[in-house]
Amino acid sequence: MKYEEIKSTPTRELIERYKEEKLRYQKLRFTDAVSKLDQPSKLKEARRNVARYLTELNARRISFELAAMNRKEEQD
Repeated sequence: MKYEEIKSTPTRELIERYKEEKLRYQKLRFTDAVSKLDQPSKLKEARRNVARYLTELNARRISFELAAMNRKEEQD
């Protein structure tokens, strides 16, 4: 999934996709440890997708925290 698509995804859906991709990555790692995968590039792709989702979730969290701090400062 492209990062532009991730940025336009609603937060709840993004969290669900992150959880699914993380589980997929864990399963791929386990499968690779037991017997080598036919396509080891799938591990790399899954790991990068997890990182993309996490990056966007953290960026959103930070922006929400900054907005909350600005609102609080304006109220004081």
